Amino acid sequence: MTDQPFWNPKTELMAREDLRELQLTKLRRVVAWAKARSPHYRRTLAGVEPEQIRTWADIDRIPLLTREEWMTSQDAHPPFGELPVTGPENAIRMHTTSGTSGRTPLRALDSRKDWSWAAEMWCYALWGAGVRPHDIGYVAFGYGSFIGFWGLHNGLEKIGALTIPGGAQTTAQRVHQIHDFGATVVASTPTYALRLASEAEELGIDLVNGPVRTLILSGEPAGSIPETKALIERKWGAHAFDTAGMTEVSTIVMFEPDTPGREIGAAQPIACHVIEDHLLEQVIDPETGREVGYGERGERVCTSFGRSTTPLLRYRTCDLVVKIPHSRSSSGRTWDLYEGGIIGRVDDMKLVRGTNVYPGAIEAIVRGFDGIEEFQVRISRQGERDEIELLVETCATVDAGGWDLLSGRLGVELADAHEGLRFLLRRAATGELPRFELKAKRLTDLRPAR
Repeated sequence: MTDQPFWNPKTELMAREDLRELQLTKLRRVVAWAKARSPHYRRTLAGVEPEQIRTWADIDRIPLLTREEWMTSQDAHPPFGELPVTGPENAIRMHTTSGTSGRTPLRALDSRKDWSWAAEMWCYALWGAGVRPHDIGYVAFGYGSFIGFWGLHNGLEKIGALTIPGGAQTTAQRVHQIHDFGATVVASTPTYALRLASEAEELGIDLVNGPVRTLILSGEPAGSIPETKALIERKWGAHAFDTAGMTEVSTIVMFEPDTPGREIGAAQPIACHVIEDHLLEQVIDPETGREVGYGERGERVCTSFGRSTTPLLRYRTCDLVVKIPHSRSSSGRTWDLYEGGIIGRVDDMKLVRGTNVYPGAIEAIVRGFDGIEEFQVRISRQGERDEIELLVETCATVDAGGWDLLSGRLGVELADAHEGLRFLLRRAATGELPRFELKAKRLTDLRPAR
Protein backbone atom coordinates (compact mmCIF):
# COMPACT_ATOMS: atom_id res chain seq x y z
CA MET A 1 0.00 0.00 0.00
CA THR A 2 2.85 2.41 0.78
CA ASP A 3 3.88 2.47 -2.88
CA GLN A 4 0.57 3.78 -4.21
CA PRO A 5 0.01 7.58 -4.11
CA PHE A 6 -3.66 7.57 -3.01
CA TRP A 7 -5.06 7.07 0.47
CA ASN A 8 -8.40 5.91 -0.97
CA PRO A 9 -8.00 5.23 -4.70
CA LYS A 10 -11.62 4.05 -5.02
CA THR A 11 -13.00 7.53 -4.34
CA GLU A 12 -10.03 9.68 -5.34
CA LEU A 13 -10.20 8.22 -8.85
CA MET A 14 -14.00 7.87 -9.06
CA ALA A 15 -15.72 9.02 -12.27
CA ARG A 16 -17.28 12.48 -11.88
CA GLU A 17 -20.83 11.28 -12.57
CA ASP A 18 -20.50 8.58 -9.89
CA LEU A 19 -18.97 11.06 -7.47
CA ARG A 20 -21.85 13.49 -7.97
CA GLU A 21 -24.39 10.74 -7.28
CA LEU A 22 -22.47 9.72 -4.16
CA GLN A 23 -22.56 13.32 -2.92
CA LEU A 24 -26.31 13.66 -3.47
CA THR A 25 -26.98 10.34 -1.74
CA LYS A 26 -24.93 11.38 1.28
CA LEU A 27 -26.59 14.81 1.30
CA ARG A 28 -30.06 13.27 1.50
CA ARG A 29 -28.94 11.18 4.48
CA VAL A 30 -27.47 14.20 6.30
CA VAL A 31 -30.61 16.27 5.68
CA ALA A 32 -32.79 13.47 7.11
CA TRP A 33 -30.47 13.03 10.11
CA ALA A 34 -30.23 16.75 10.93
CA LYS A 35 -33.92 17.49 10.43
CA ALA A 36 -34.96 14.64 12.75
CA ARG A 37 -32.54 15.46 15.58
CA SER A 38 -31.28 19.07 15.54
CA PRO A 39 -33.63 21.81 16.87
CA HIS A 40 -32.03 24.32 14.47
CA TYR A 41 -32.44 22.18 11.38
CA ARG A 42 -35.88 20.98 12.40
CA ARG A 43 -36.91 24.61 12.08
CA THR A 44 -34.89 25.70 9.03
CA LEU A 45 -35.56 22.53 7.03
CA ALA A 46 -39.30 22.49 7.76
CA GLY A 47 -40.16 22.73 4.05
CA VAL A 48 -37.38 20.47 2.79
CA GLU A 49 -37.70 16.71 2.34
CA PRO A 50 -34.65 14.55 1.61
CA GLU A 51 -36.28 12.92 -1.42
CA GLN A 52 -36.64 16.35 -3.03
CA ILE A 53 -32.85 16.58 -3.43
CA ARG A 54 -32.22 14.76 -6.72
CA THR A 55 -30.04 17.14 -8.72
CA TRP A 56 -27.32 19.69 -7.99
CA ALA A 57 -29.85 22.50 -8.47
CA ASP A 58 -32.00 21.02 -5.70
CA ILE A 59 -29.26 21.82 -3.18
CA ASP A 60 -30.51 25.42 -3.17
CA ARG A 61 -33.61 24.19 -1.32
CA ILE A 62 -31.42 24.01 1.77
CA PRO A 63 -31.03 27.42 3.47
CA LEU A 64 -27.56 28.91 3.91
CA LEU A 65 -26.14 28.93 7.43
CA THR A 66 -24.03 31.84 8.70
CA ARG A 67 -21.61 32.21 11.58
CA GLU A 68 -23.86 34.92 13.01
CA GLU A 69 -26.79 32.46 13.20
CA TRP A 70 -24.61 29.93 14.97
CA MET A 71 -23.34 32.51 17.49
CA THR A 72 -26.88 33.79 18.10
CA SER A 73 -28.00 30.23 18.76
CA GLN A 74 -25.16 29.77 21.27
CA ASP A 75 -26.09 32.98 23.07
CA ALA A 76 -29.77 32.05 23.23
CA HIS A 77 -29.14 28.41 24.22
CA PRO A 78 -25.73 28.25 25.92
CA PRO A 79 -23.24 26.81 25.69
CA PHE A 80 -23.63 24.89 22.42
CA GLY A 81 -26.75 26.33 20.79
CA GLU A 82 -29.34 24.38 18.83
CA LEU A 83 -27.21 22.95 15.99
CA PRO A 84 -26.01 19.79 17.76
CA VAL A 85 -28.22 16.71 17.57
CA THR A 86 -27.39 15.79 21.17
CA GLY A 87 -25.93 17.22 24.34
CA PRO A 88 -22.42 16.79 25.75
CA GLU A 89 -23.44 13.50 27.41
CA ASN A 90 -23.06 11.74 24.04
CA ALA A 91 -19.91 13.56 22.90
CA ILE A 92 -16.26 12.90 23.68
CA ARG A 93 -14.66 16.16 22.52
CA MET A 94 -15.41 19.87 22.44
CA HIS A 95 -13.39 22.38 20.43
CA THR A 96 -13.69 26.06 19.64
CA THR A 97 -12.67 28.42 16.89
CA SER A 98 -9.45 30.34 17.49
CA GLY A 99 -11.11 33.64 18.41
CA THR A 100 -8.38 35.62 16.59
CA SER A 101 -11.04 37.74 14.90
CA GLY A 102 -12.13 39.08 18.27
CA ARG A 103 -15.56 37.53 17.90
CA THR A 104 -17.21 34.96 20.17
CA PRO A 105 -15.62 31.57 19.53
CA LEU A 106 -17.91 28.89 18.14
CA ARG A 107 -18.18 25.70 20.18
CA ALA A 108 -18.62 22.34 18.51
CA LEU A 109 -19.22 18.84 19.88
CA ASP A 110 -17.85 15.62 18.40
CA SER A 111 -18.57 11.97 19.00
CA ARG A 112 -16.01 9.16 18.78
CA LYS A 113 -17.21 8.45 15.23
CA ASP A 114 -16.85 12.14 14.29
CA TRP A 115 -13.31 12.25 15.61
CA SER A 116 -12.33 9.15 13.68
CA TRP A 117 -13.73 10.78 10.54
CA ALA A 118 -11.70 13.96 11.17
CA ALA A 119 -8.51 11.89 11.32
CA GLU A 120 -9.46 10.14 8.07
CA MET A 121 -9.69 13.49 6.28
CA TRP A 122 -6.20 14.36 7.43
CA CYS A 123 -4.96 11.00 6.15
CA TYR A 124 -5.95 12.04 2.62
CA ALA A 125 -3.71 15.11 2.92
CA LEU A 126 -0.81 13.45 4.72
CA TRP A 127 -0.67 10.51 2.35
CA GLY A 128 -1.04 12.83 -0.63
CA ALA A 129 2.02 14.75 0.62
CA GLY A 130 4.05 11.56 0.75
CA VAL A 131 3.85 10.86 4.50
CA ARG A 132 4.25 7.14 5.23
CA PRO A 133 4.37 4.83 8.30
CA HIS A 134 8.18 5.07 8.52
CA ASP A 135 8.02 8.86 9.07
CA ILE A 136 8.48 10.73 12.34
CA GLY A 137 5.94 13.54 12.64
CA TYR A 138 6.36 16.59 14.89
CA VAL A 139 3.25 18.67 15.61
CA ALA A 140 4.32 22.22 16.55
CA PHE A 141 1.03 23.18 18.15
CA GLY A 142 -0.27 24.22 21.57
CA TYR A 143 -2.94 21.51 21.97
CA GLY A 144 -5.56 23.80 23.51
CA SER A 145 -9.30 24.06 22.88
CA PHE A 146 -8.65 25.50 19.40
CA ILE A 147 -9.02 22.53 17.07
CA GLY A 148 -5.87 23.35 15.08
CA PHE A 149 -3.76 20.24 14.47
CA TRP A 150 -5.59 17.83 16.76
CA GLY A 151 -6.98 15.93 13.76
CA LEU A 152 -3.58 15.89 12.04
CA HIS A 153 -2.07 14.32 15.15
CA ASN A 154 -4.63 11.51 14.99
CA GLY A 155 -4.13 11.22 11.25
CA LEU A 156 -0.39 10.67 11.69
CA GLU A 157 -1.12 7.94 14.22
CA LYS A 158 -3.70 6.34 11.90
CA ILE A 159 -1.13 6.17 9.09
CA GLY A 160 1.29 4.55 11.54
CA ALA A 161 3.88 7.34 11.76
CA LEU A 162 5.67 7.98 15.05
CA THR A 163 3.92 11.13 16.32
CA ILE A 164 5.52 13.70 18.63
CA PRO A 165 3.17 16.25 20.28
CA GLY A 166 4.97 19.59 20.53
CA GLY A 167 2.69 21.29 23.04
CA ALA A 168 3.75 23.32 26.11
CA GLN A 169 7.16 24.10 24.64
CA THR A 170 9.07 27.24 23.87
CA THR A 171 10.04 27.77 20.25
CA ALA A 172 13.66 26.95 21.07
CA GLN A 173 12.64 23.73 22.81
CA ARG A 174 10.58 22.70 19.79
CA VAL A 175 13.47 23.33 17.42
CA HIS A 176 15.73 21.18 19.60
CA GLN A 177 13.15 18.39 19.71
CA ILE A 178 12.66 18.45 15.93
CA HIS A 179 16.43 18.16 15.54
CA ASP A 180 17.12 15.68 18.37
CA PHE A 181 14.25 13.31 17.54
CA GLY A 182 15.02 13.27 13.82
CA ALA A 183 11.58 14.47 12.71
CA THR A 184 10.95 14.00 8.99
CA VAL A 185 7.54 15.72 8.95
CA VAL A 186 6.66 18.97 10.74
CA ALA A 187 3.16 20.48 10.99
CA SER A 188 2.57 24.13 11.86
CA THR A 189 1.01 27.35 10.65
CA PRO A 190 2.97 29.08 7.86
CA THR A 191 3.88 31.94 10.19
CA TYR A 192 5.19 29.58 12.86
CA ALA A 193 7.20 27.60 10.32
CA LEU A 194 9.10 30.82 9.58
CA ARG A 195 9.52 31.53 13.27
CA LEU A 196 10.88 28.02 13.92
CA ALA A 197 13.34 28.51 11.06
CA SER A 198 14.53 31.85 12.47
CA GLU A 199 14.97 30.29 15.90
CA ALA A 200 16.98 27.45 14.40
CA GLU A 201 19.32 29.95 12.73
CA GLU A 202 19.92 31.68 16.07
CA LEU A 203 20.59 28.32 17.73
CA GLY A 204 22.99 27.28 15.00
CA ILE A 205 20.82 24.32 13.94
CA ASP A 206 20.97 23.54 10.22
CA LEU A 207 17.43 22.73 9.11
CA VAL A 208 18.21 22.76 5.40
CA ASN A 209 20.52 19.76 5.69
CA GLY A 210 18.49 18.09 8.44
CA PRO A 211 16.06 15.16 8.19
CA VAL A 212 12.84 17.20 7.76
CA ARG A 213 11.61 16.62 4.21
CA THR A 214 7.91 17.51 4.52
CA LEU A 215 6.07 20.50 6.04
CA ILE A 216 2.30 20.42 6.45
CA LEU A 217 0.93 23.97 6.62
CA SER A 218 -2.53 24.98 7.80
CA GLY A 219 -4.40 27.58 9.81
CA GLU A 220 -3.72 30.64 7.65
CA PRO A 221 -4.25 31.73 4.04
CA ALA A 222 -0.48 32.42 3.99
CA GLY A 223 0.06 28.78 3.06
CA SER A 224 -1.69 29.54 -0.22
CA ILE A 225 0.68 32.39 -1.07
CA PRO A 226 3.41 31.01 -3.40
CA GLU A 227 6.01 33.51 -2.21
CA THR A 228 5.46 32.66 1.46
CA LYS A 229 5.48 28.92 0.84
CA ALA A 230 8.65 29.20 -1.27
CA LEU A 231 10.39 31.15 1.50
CA ILE A 232 9.43 28.48 4.04
CA GLU A 233 10.77 25.74 1.77
CA ARG A 234 14.09 27.53 1.30
CA LYS A 235 14.55 27.99 5.03
CA TRP A 236 13.78 24.33 5.78
CA GLY A 237 15.17 22.65 2.68
CA ALA A 238 11.90 20.68 2.51
CA HIS A 239 8.71 20.51 0.48
CA ALA A 240 5.74 22.35 2.02
CA PHE A 241 2.10 21.44 1.40
CA ASP A 242 -0.92 23.67 1.88
CA THR A 243 -4.09 22.46 3.62
CA ALA A 244 -7.20 24.25 4.87
CA GLY A 245 -9.95 23.36 7.29
CA MET A 246 -12.10 24.88 9.99
CA THR A 247 -13.47 24.13 13.43
CA GLU A 248 -17.01 24.25 12.08
CA VAL A 249 -16.35 21.08 10.09
CA SER A 250 -13.86 19.64 12.65
CA THR A 251 -11.16 18.86 10.09
CA ILE A 252 -9.63 19.87 6.75
CA VAL A 253 -11.59 20.20 3.54
CA MET A 254 -8.77 20.50 0.99
CA PHE A 255 -5.13 19.61 0.49
CA GLU A 256 -2.28 20.21 -1.91
CA PRO A 257 -1.00 16.96 -3.44
CA ASP A 258 2.61 16.07 -4.10
CA THR A 259 3.92 16.89 -7.57
CA PRO A 260 6.86 14.67 -8.56
CA GLY A 261 9.91 16.68 -9.55
CA ARG A 262 8.74 19.92 -7.91
CA GLU A 263 11.72 22.09 -7.03
CA ILE A 264 12.11 23.11 -3.39
CA GLY A 265 11.86 26.86 -2.87
CA ALA A 266 10.34 27.77 -6.23
CA ALA A 267 7.30 30.07 -6.09
CA GLN A 268 4.90 27.84 -8.03
CA PRO A 269 1.10 28.01 -8.41
CA ILE A 270 -0.85 26.25 -5.68
CA ALA A 271 -4.01 24.20 -6.19
CA CYS A 272 -5.76 22.16 -3.51
CA HIS A 273 -8.08 19.22 -4.09
CA VAL A 274 -11.43 19.37 -2.29
CA ILE A 275 -12.14 16.08 -0.45
CA GLU A 276 -15.31 15.63 -2.46
CA ASP A 277 -16.31 12.15 -1.31
CA HIS A 278 -16.85 13.53 2.20
CA LEU A 279 -17.75 17.17 1.56
CA LEU A 280 -19.96 19.15 -0.77
CA GLU A 281 -18.49 22.53 -1.61
CA GLN A 282 -20.20 25.30 -3.55
CA VAL A 283 -18.78 28.70 -4.52
CA ILE A 284 -21.26 31.57 -4.42
CA ASP A 285 -21.34 35.27 -5.15
CA PRO A 286 -21.12 36.83 -1.65
CA GLU A 287 -23.63 39.52 -2.62
CA THR A 288 -26.31 37.51 -4.43
CA GLY A 289 -25.81 34.05 -2.93
CA ARG A 290 -25.89 32.49 -6.40
CA GLU A 291 -23.40 29.81 -7.37
CA VAL A 292 -20.60 30.95 -9.68
CA GLY A 293 -18.82 28.92 -12.34
CA TYR A 294 -15.34 27.53 -12.70
CA GLY A 295 -12.66 30.22 -12.67
CA GLU A 296 -14.80 32.81 -10.87
CA ARG A 297 -13.90 34.14 -7.46
CA GLY A 298 -16.51 33.58 -4.78
CA GLU A 299 -17.25 32.48 -1.21
CA ARG A 300 -16.94 28.87 -0.10
CA VAL A 301 -20.12 27.20 1.11
CA CYS A 302 -19.43 23.94 2.93
CA THR A 303 -21.58 20.88 3.68
CA SER A 304 -20.07 18.05 5.74
CA PHE A 305 -21.09 14.42 5.32
CA GLY A 306 -19.04 13.07 8.21
CA ARG A 307 -19.68 15.16 11.31
CA SER A 308 -22.83 13.74 12.83
CA THR A 309 -22.99 15.40 16.29
CA THR A 310 -22.89 18.95 14.91
CA PRO A 311 -24.23 18.72 11.33
CA LEU A 312 -23.10 21.39 8.89
CA LEU A 313 -25.35 22.16 5.92
CA ARG A 314 -24.46 24.92 3.43
CA TYR A 315 -22.31 26.91 5.82
CA ARG A 316 -21.03 30.26 4.58
CA THR A 317 -17.33 30.18 5.42
CA CYS A 318 -16.34 33.73 4.31
CA ASP A 319 -13.32 32.11 2.56
CA LEU A 320 -12.61 33.46 -0.92
CA VAL A 321 -11.77 30.76 -3.47
CA VAL A 322 -11.67 30.04 -7.20
CA LYS A 323 -12.81 26.54 -8.16
CA ILE A 324 -11.25 24.86 -11.19
CA PRO A 325 -11.96 21.42 -12.72
CA HIS A 326 -10.00 18.34 -11.70
CA SER A 327 -8.58 18.09 -15.21
CA ARG A 328 -6.28 21.03 -14.37
CA SER A 329 -4.32 18.80 -11.98
CA SER A 330 -1.70 16.22 -12.91
CA SER A 331 -2.32 14.18 -9.74
CA GLY A 332 -4.85 11.89 -11.41
CA ARG A 333 -7.56 12.62 -8.83
CA THR A 334 -11.04 13.38 -10.14
CA TRP A 335 -11.81 15.87 -7.37
CA ASP A 336 -12.11 19.54 -8.27
CA LEU A 337 -9.59 22.02 -6.95
CA TYR A 338 -9.35 25.47 -5.44
CA GLU A 339 -6.80 27.43 -7.43
CA GLY A 340 -4.48 29.16 -4.98
CA GLY A 341 -6.14 27.40 -2.02
CA ILE A 342 -7.76 30.00 0.24
CA ILE A 343 -7.02 33.31 -1.46
CA GLY A 344 -8.47 35.53 1.26
CA ARG A 345 -11.51 36.34 3.33
CA VAL A 346 -14.67 38.08 2.25
CA ASP A 347 -14.35 40.41 5.24
CA ASP A 348 -10.56 40.96 4.91
CA MET A 349 -10.65 43.54 2.14
CA LYS A 350 -9.99 47.13 3.22
CA LEU A 351 -10.74 50.25 1.22
CA VAL A 352 -7.96 52.85 1.46
CA ARG A 353 -8.38 56.06 -0.53
CA GLY A 354 -10.56 54.25 -3.07
CA THR A 355 -8.18 51.27 -3.46
CA ASN A 356 -8.98 47.70 -2.45
CA VAL A 357 -6.30 46.33 -0.12
CA TYR A 358 -6.02 42.60 0.71
CA PRO A 359 -3.63 41.30 3.41
CA GLY A 360 -2.69 38.35 1.22
CA ALA A 361 -1.60 40.58 -1.64
CA ILE A 362 0.64 42.58 0.70
CA GLU A 363 2.21 39.42 2.13
CA ALA A 364 2.88 38.04 -1.35
CA ILE A 365 4.98 41.13 -2.09
CA VAL A 366 6.73 41.33 1.28
CA ARG A 367 7.75 37.66 1.25
CA GLY A 368 9.38 38.17 -2.12
CA PHE A 369 12.16 40.21 -0.45
CA ASP A 370 15.08 38.70 1.45
CA GLY A 371 16.04 40.08 4.83
CA ILE A 372 12.54 40.60 6.26
CA GLU A 373 11.89 38.93 9.60
CA GLU A 374 8.33 40.12 10.37
CA PHE A 375 5.89 42.83 9.34
CA GLN A 376 2.67 44.61 10.33
CA VAL A 377 0.15 46.73 8.40
CA ARG A 378 -1.68 49.58 10.11
CA ILE A 379 -4.42 51.68 8.57
CA SER A 380 -5.33 54.97 10.24
CA ARG A 381 -7.13 58.21 9.50
CA GLN A 382 -5.12 61.42 9.65
CA GLY A 383 -7.63 64.26 9.47
CA GLU A 384 -9.74 63.51 6.40
CA ARG A 385 -7.12 61.27 4.79
CA ASP A 386 -6.59 57.53 5.20
CA GLU A 387 -3.01 56.37 5.60
CA ILE A 388 -1.58 52.86 5.32
CA GLU A 389 1.69 52.08 7.07
CA LEU A 390 3.91 49.02 6.69
CA LEU A 391 6.16 48.28 9.67
CA VAL A 392 9.05 46.02 8.72
CA GLU A 393 11.36 44.18 11.09
CA THR A 394 14.49 43.16 9.19
CA CYS A 395 17.18 40.60 9.88
CA ALA A 396 20.18 41.85 11.86
CA THR A 397 22.34 41.62 8.74
CA VAL A 398 20.44 44.46 7.00
CA ASP A 399 22.32 47.71 7.64
CA ALA A 400 21.10 51.29 7.09
CA GLY A 401 22.08 51.29 3.44
CA GLY A 402 20.45 47.94 2.89
CA TRP A 403 17.26 49.22 4.48
CA ASP A 404 17.19 52.26 2.20
CA LEU A 405 17.49 50.01 -0.84
CA LEU A 406 14.98 47.44 0.47
CA SER A 407 12.35 50.00 1.51
CA GLY A 408 12.62 51.84 -1.79
CA ARG A 409 12.05 48.73 -3.90
CA LEU A 410 9.33 47.48 -1.55
CA GLY A 411 7.46 50.80 -1.69
CA VAL A 412 7.50 50.77 -5.50
CA GLU A 413 6.15 47.21 -5.74
CA LEU A 414 3.40 47.88 -3.20
CA ALA A 415 2.29 51.00 -5.06
CA ASP A 416 2.38 49.24 -8.44
CA ALA A 417 0.15 46.47 -7.09
CA HIS A 418 -2.32 48.90 -5.49
CA GLU A 419 -3.13 51.41 -8.22
CA GLY A 420 -0.40 53.81 -7.09
CA LEU A 421 -1.44 53.83 -3.42
CA ARG A 422 1.51 55.07 -1.36
CA PHE A 423 2.47 52.96 1.67
CA LEU A 424 4.35 54.63 4.51
CA LEU A 425 7.28 52.36 5.36
CA ARG A 426 8.89 52.29 8.79
CA ARG A 427 11.67 50.06 10.05
CA ALA A 428 10.75 48.41 13.33
CA ALA A 429 13.28 47.63 16.03
CA THR A 430 14.45 44.06 16.53
CA GLY A 431 11.79 42.18 18.47
CA GLU A 432 9.30 45.06 18.28
CA LEU A 433 6.65 43.26 16.22
CA PRO A 434 4.54 40.40 17.59
CA ARG A 435 5.35 36.75 16.86
CA PHE A 436 2.61 34.20 16.28
CA GLU A 437 2.29 30.48 16.99
CA LEU A 438 -1.23 30.06 15.65
CA LYS A 439 -3.07 32.35 13.26
CA ALA A 440 -1.17 35.54 12.54
CA LYS A 441 -2.92 38.91 12.65
CA ARG A 442 -0.82 41.37 10.68
CA LEU A 443 -3.35 44.01 9.63
CA THR A 444 -4.88 46.47 12.07
CA ASP A 445 -7.48 49.01 10.99
CA LEU A 446 -7.38 51.91 13.47
CA ARG A 447 -9.91 54.07 11.65
CA PRO A 448 -13.10 54.99 13.52
CA ALA A 449 -16.15 53.12 12.29
CA ARG A 450 -18.20 55.06 9.79
